[in-house]
Amino acid sequence: MEYKFDDRGLLTAVVQDAAGGEVLMVAWMNAEALRLTRESGEAWFFSRSRNELWHKGATSGNVMRVRELWADCDADTVLLKVDAVGPACHTGARSCFYRKVE
Repeated sequence: MEYKFDDRGLLTAVVQDAAGGEVLMVAWMNAEALRLTRESGEAWFFSRSRNELWHKGATSGNVMRVRELWADCDADTVLLKVDAVGPACHTGARSCFYRKVE
């Protein structure tokens, strides 16, 4: 598959719990993060703020084991269906989407 990276070389990555379907987080992947994710079976992302690759859970232990990887119809967004070991959010919440907007 030929992915359509943006002008910064990034794809949007939506991370979903494989069992329950809950959206856990949204992040970015460059070609290297995508390759490492496919090869290792664990989620890798690209940090725009730190301008570097990061292996989810490398420091916290909260790794995400990728069960399935999907691309959207435009091939500019990927969906990772994962088994998450621990919380997805850096705040300690299970999902980064824990604040309902009223």
